[in-house]
Amino acid sequence: MAELFSEEWMKAFMEEWNKDTELTGDLAKIGFNSVIAYGFDGDDEPRGILTIENGKATSAGAYAGQEVNWDLRASPDSWAKWRKKGIGMTGLGLAYTSRKLKFKKGDYMAMIKDPRMAGPFVKSFTVMGRVS
Repeated sequence: MAELFSEEWMKAFMEEWNKDTELTGDLAKIGFNSVIAYGFDGDDEPRGILTIENGKATSAGAYAGQEVNWDLRASPDSWAKWRKKGIGMTGLGLAYTSRKLKFKKGDYMAMIKDPRMAGPFVKSFTVMGRVS
């Protein structure tokens, strides 16, 4: 298994993202475009990056200084738990308020208030769990 958020892992995540027509379709409906970085709490920089254009992942790989819209951080244990079990809306709220999931960049409150974004965000954790 590739290391979490490595170049190889991020490319596999992109493939799984694009296979999920519910996720890509819901995001396409709102014209979602974003560059999302993922990493570990305490690191200076994120590890991996995923570019989304109109709901579909168009590129993925290791973070190399790119400008991002979202930068999500958590401990390796938290990422492992969410990949295994998903997160759900309640779990997402608890993870955010307990600071287990940190948004180094991006507006959590705006995202969570918009069900057109919140649902796909939660779904992305389930998609992560499909990456082996």
